[in-house]
Amino acid sequence: DILCCPATKQPLRPLTRTELDALNRAIAGGGAHTAAQAAVDAALAAGLITADGKRVYRIDDDIPVMLADEAIMVAQLDGFPAR
Repeated sequence: DILCCPATKQPLRPLTRTELDALNRAIAGGGAHTAAQAAVDAALAAGLITADGKRVYRIDDDIPVMLADEAIMVAQLDGFPAR
């Protein structure tokens, strides 16, 4: 409840299983990059998504990685569930 996007200040919620699966399919297919244009090469075990559904932040070992440059922009992801 206390976490917010560092770029937009929007609240975050956990990814649903469907969203996480779609994101991991995009990562496996080489179609996911961070906001800084770095390729995302490892599947996520969990993540947080902004209220508007545009940015995803990964969670590593139960620690949210809340860096704006590390956000994964949803618009680039083919097959990501629409809100």
